[in-house]
Amino acid sequence: MTERLVVVHPDQDVLVAAAAARFLTRLSDVQAVRSPAHVVLTGGTVGIKLLAAVADHPARDAVDWSDVHVWWGDERFVASGDPERNETQARDALLDALPVPADHVHPMPAGPGTPEDAASRYAQALRAHAPDGADVPAFDLLLLGMGPDAHVASLFPGHVALDAPGSTTGVHDSPKPPPLRVSLTFAAINQAREVWIVAAGAEKAGAVAAGLASQDRAQAPVSAVHGTERTLWLLDAAAASATP
Repeated sequence: MTERLVVVHPDQDVLVAAAAARFLTRLSDVQAVRSPAHVVLTGGTVGIKLLAAVADHPARDAVDWSDVHVWWGDERFVASGDPERNETQARDALLDALPVPADHVHPMPAGPGTPEDAASRYAQALRAHAPDGADVPAFDLLLLGMGPDAHVASLFPGHVALDAPGSTTGVHDSPKPPPLRVSLTFAAINQAREVWIVAAGAEKAGAVAAGLASQDRAQAPVSAVHGTERTLWLLDAAAASATP
């Protein structure tokens, strides 16, 4: 059974610094026992700060970045290079500073076509790197931010995408702009060995409390995500303030 651990740091700055160190340690530990490593990145304020902290960390080069594959949990369906894309922000914060081979970086497609077309193409890319009989790699680390409404990736409360089959889904009418997105599904997210939910700020406190207490993914999608080996909730004190 997966282990769940809640780690509370005093403030956002300490959370980001500690998570960056933990990120590098996790990848180094993975590379000691298997190859390649697969990591799924997230966007959002804290997620991008975490990546920037990894870039600046003195232990950054302890990881063999040439043996890491990089994926995303969701993406805004806007033009490639748009500053609002998680990919664009991740490249600026971290990836452009690392010797990750270009064919090891797997952004979600930006078009042409529809979000469903992009989701289908991403599903094919995932399957190409998955073990025999699987739809996705066994991600060694999957990072997730969380919204004040308890959404993760682009899986929002009450949205039809919550029940999407397969590994990826197109998202229409997102309650958070832009309305068109592409996302991993619960089925794909929950194949990760470790899932980390990283959240900071008092505006996330209610969602954290609901996610830890609820079993209703329609109301609190974050409650339905977990790793096959471990699920980490990495919080600052403000985000944990409503949790007993």
